[in-house]
Amino acid sequence: MRRTLAGWVLILWLLLPLLPLAIWSFARGWRFPDVLPQVWTTDAWAIAFSQRAGVIESLGLTALIAAAVTLAALIIGVPAGRVLGLHEFRGKRAVQVLILAPIIVPGLAVAMGLHGVFSRLGLTNTLAGVMLVHLVPTLPYVILVMAGIFANHETAHEEQARSLGATGAQVFRHVTLPAILPGVMVAGLFCFLVSFSQYALTLLIGGGRVITLPLLLFSSASAGRNDLTGAIALLTILPGLVILLLTARHLTGRNRAITMAGQA
Repeated sequence: MRRTLAGWVLILWLLLPLLPLAIWSFARGWRFPDVLPQVWTTDAWAIAFSQRAGVIESLGLTALIAAAVTLAALIIGVPAGRVLGLHEFRGKRAVQVLILAPIIVPGLAVAMGLHGVFSRLGLTNTLAGVMLVHLVPTLPYVILVMAGIFANHETAHEEQARSLGATGAQVFRHVTLPAILPGVMVAGLFCFLVSFSQYALTLLIGGGRVITLPLLLFSSASAGRNDLTGAIALLTILPGLVILLLTARHLTGRNRAITMAGQA
């Protein structure tokens, strides 16, 4: 009973900041000291779903970029995290600091520095350039999360599978992946959300030609369209909530995954 109550309190605490956005998206003017808007309308949502606004197209493009970046970050980050988590080597601390550097350094400084490099490579104003630059803030999260997972990973099951004749691919698929799957999902979720919400990197490298949802969100906010800003903000939050709900039941499956790995 207490656990259920605590769960509902946590959900309400997380959803409470979204309430003003939801109200703004249906309001035609909301002025102090009114507790609620005097006039309610769906005009903002009609604009958001119209073709001329381009919000839905930007939502799809933003999700595509975030999904591609997440896949690339996992392909690179899982092996890198395994090395950092399981092995001790000279210069490991320096490598960890270098991995953290893109998170520590202000994003605008990183973007300005990378712009010159990407310009020389012909990657500015391109979708590929935006995807590559999104790896800068997302890859550290994947590597660090997976390093923590592999630091507590038991490799004895992998060695047993190899001794029974399993190939490297079979060991990873049937033994390693089930054991680390919750960590992979957490890392992927972090990566997707960070990429999905990027504004400065997308603007500088995309040059205004790659129009993602955060760009439209800042544009509508700068224009003073609070109702449209509320609608776009809710659409920006939606993919993260959907992914979290879809993966929630797997995020607590660590013990079950380890048991499966032991039986493999």
